[in-house]
Amino acid sequence: MVEKEYNIPESRKLEFKETLPSGNKIERTAVAFSNDAGGEIYIGIRNDPREITGIPENELIKLEEQISNIIYENCNPTILPDILVQKIEDKYILVVKIPRGSLPPYYIKSLGKENGTFIRVGSSNRLADREIIEELERKSRSISYDSTSVYELKPDELDLSSFTKLYQEKTGKKINIESLAKLGLIKTENEKQYPTVSAILLSEREIKQRYFPYAKIECARFKGTKTDATLDSKTIDESICSQPDLAVAFVERTIKKGSKIGRVYREERWEYPMLAVREIIINAVIHRDYSLQGKDIKIAIFDDMLEITSPGTIPPSIDLNNLYSGQSEIRNKTLGPIFKELQLIEQWGTGFQKLSDELKEYPEIELKINEPGLSFQIQFIKRDYQSEKGGDQAGTMLEPSWDQASPQVPSNHPASTPQVPRKYLESTPQAVKTLQFCVEYKFRQEIQDHLGLADREHFRKTILIPLIENLLLKMSSPEKPNSPNQKYIITEKGKLLMEELN
Repeated sequence: MVEKEYNIPESRKLEFKETLPSGNKIERTAVAFSNDAGGEIYIGIRNDPREITGIPENELIKLEEQISNIIYENCNPTILPDILVQKIEDKYILVVKIPRGSLPPYYIKSLGKENGTFIRVGSSNRLADREIIEELERKSRSISYDSTSVYELKPDELDLSSFTKLYQEKTGKKINIESLAKLGLIKTENEKQYPTVSAILLSEREIKQRYFPYAKIECARFKGTKTDATLDSKTIDESICSQPDLAVAFVERTIKKGSKIGRVYREERWEYPMLAVREIIINAVIHRDYSLQGKDIKIAIFDDMLEITSPGTIPPSIDLNNLYSGQSEIRNKTLGPIFKELQLIEQWGTGFQKLSDELKEYPEIELKINEPGLSFQIQFIKRDYQSEKGGDQAGTMLEPSWDQASPQVPSNHPASTPQVPRKYLESTPQAVKTLQFCVEYKFRQEIQDHLGLADREHFRKTILIPLIENLLLKMSSPEKPNSPNQKYIITEKGKLLMEELN
């Protein structure tokens, strides 16, 4: 890393520390990096505000050995960091390089696998839940979730009518029990046959909803640039092989199509680059993480942008800053080849190149790529609309910008500062008191009484909504945000941030 790059923000692969942190914090970062794409920890650089504070030269060797021993002794499986000394602005720093691990899940020995496995989400470390730990274990065995067997269902209970019709139409091949096994939709274990996760995802709505009710696409066209008013919406929960076309049809129904007179013929042009939009929707369906419970794909259309959010982060081998280079890694190893046979995807790794090519014909559209939480998000933003509105910021960087289940948390609320939750807490003592109080579930009124705040709306706008949007506080019943029995409790991210502040 050259000197000028010390100004880049912390990220999925980068962390800055002024001194060696205490309380398992460097081990948390080490296991989080190893469980993901690897990363680098810079010791001797304050993060906020960014300043190179340095390490005394006579302490470098001792500190290097200390860091190496802490990571080696406290992490399991073994993590071997590569520690380098660098000099910048006449000050010494240590660069701790953590490699991407090949035997996940990595965890802190003293906490055990359940309480000591951390993952990297944006620029923070998050405690992994059971689903994520299981996914990490599958990765270490090179098993994809979509290829695992579902033992509660028999093959003859599947309803693959849409899939078999489309498969025969695209390939000219008929589907039978042998071809289902060849495609990885049925597995034989102990002389018994079981359908795989992929088979259920390709099944019709009734079967699919029973096991994967979240394997759907929620579409909405909003009025303006916020989620206050919905003009049109649609839930697409058919077989996933049918979902891309239905989603594209919704987008085409709700965006504008203009025309201009060319040299000979009238030329029609969509408001957004639809070939690119279709490519992103298909990628969202095929590459999403189906092991994440309760998360669906979201397509949100505002006056100023079109946003597509898919559950699951970018695979560790993919460089987010170099997506157009033809990199490819299939998360769903059974569904991937099937989608290729269905001609929904073409050559591996060409999707973003096709997207880049079409965007050249749409200079008025800016493409923005985000990783909000455990999701991957693409935004097609109208440059002119933003400039006309004075740079009105759309979308959100921590969570998808809309969620029908959470109407009380509008994504563009002016009190929300999702990019800098630490600064928000430092400037809002009552938010800190709220997190300290909510170590157990508390009613809203209990929190207000504790803070001595009588104005409910003021509390909601300045404290409650920002804490929820920044994932520092969570609801007991997020599916019923306006429930009179709603309670609130600090999240793992909130606990980690509070530890840092303390």
